[in-house]
Amino acid sequence: MDYAAFYQEVVAWINEANQKATTLGLQSNDFWLWVTRSSGEICDKHGNNKLVINQMLMLINWLEDIYFGR
Repeated sequence: MDYAAFYQEVVAWINEANQKATTLGLQSNDFWLWVTRSSGEICDKHGNNKLVINQMLMLINWLEDIYFGR
């Protein structure tokens, strides 16, 4: 696995998540559909590698913490 390429993908995903949160709204269904769909696509792209899954789960948890004000 190309870890450098994966982490560049993570940075791009975080930037896009911030943009989507601004344009769609953190409370919108469209935002959370994008989050689940795009994170699943990244996991699939990398063969559901355990590191990739855990990284994407951590990012989803981060977004949930922001949403719930934790």
